[in-house]
Amino acid sequence: MSRNENRPLTLRDVSEASGVSEMTVSRVLRNRTDVSQATREKVLKAAKQLGYVPNKIAGALASQRVNLVAVIIPSLSNMVFPDVMTGISGVLENTGLQPVVGVTDYLPEKEEKVLYEMLSWRPSGVIIAGLEHSDASRAMLRAAGIPVVEIMDVDGTPIDTMVGISHRRAGREIGNAIVKAGYKRIGFMGTKMPLDHRARKRFEGFTQALAKGGIEVADQEFYSGGSALAKGREMTEAMLKRTPDLDFLYYSNDMIGAGGLLYLLEQGRDIPAQIGLAGFNGVELLQGLPTQLATMDACRTEIGRRAAEIIVARIQTPDDDIPTRIELTPTLSYGDTLRRG
Repeated sequence: MSRNENRPLTLRDVSEASGVSEMTVSRVLRNRTDVSQATREKVLKAAKQLGYVPNKIAGALASQRVNLVAVIIPSLSNMVFPDVMTGISGVLENTGLQPVVGVTDYLPEKEEKVLYEMLSWRPSGVIIAGLEHSDASRAMLRAAGIPVVEIMDVDGTPIDTMVGISHRRAGREIGNAIVKAGYKRIGFMGTKMPLDHRARKRFEGFTQALAKGGIEVADQEFYSGGSALAKGREMTEAMLKRTPDLDFLYYSNDMIGAGGLLYLLEQGRDIPAQIGLAGFNGVELLQGLPTQLATMDACRTEIGRRAAEIIVARIQTPDDDIPTRIELTPTLSYGDTLRRG
């Protein structure tokens, strides 16, 4: 078969290559069951050899939807969200649905732009991080007429459904453990605040728990950079020079916490007797450190899996009663850096 290499492949090209009608080719590519197995294999082999990809936009004109699930997250460099994507992809891979990712960099105005572009493609569902959105974003999500799952957080009211953990409760739990262990002089280091609403809520729960124990945060520092080891070292060194009598350091995430841990180990500090540390997220990569950082697993993969299951269930059985709020329970790991009270 000869053809102009610059023109798109069509059903006719597959028809000619396989020796069956265009209608039969269409039936095979739409997974219709009224085609023999031999014919199906012949058509699929020809399509694969040609490199033919069906035009889903054309097929979606009747249904007004494409088989895409919009996944909108704040970052790909943060180790949290690849795990979420693993959970989502694991559920969708056998459904015919494909996730397509948009990144907002924690900026509400960028979230609006990403959401507008993605919804213009008429996806079958939306999975979006967080519960805090601009008025414009909330209006677009409400008007989309498709399943919307807000993930990572349950401290608020969802537009449709939500899957996540209570970050205020997570903050309170680590705060209670610190108080119970007898630490008194607490330093806090956070990142992406106040744009990272989930880190802010953990800090709120954390300070509430300390206050009930008669303790206030003695020093704190926030920055807008990424969750980097180098930044954790830098912040820890600066805070301890400024407030040398601190006996516990709580970090908004494990990566800056690991940077602080490495700095303290180099300084020969007695951990956790002289000074304790804790982070958040349960980053698996850090299990290779010689000293295990106290942390809390944020149920990232499970959140992605449950969110994708809701999307699939809502598409396949729209009349079924689906829970609007699924709260998962993170687990506190004391590691080697937090005394047990």
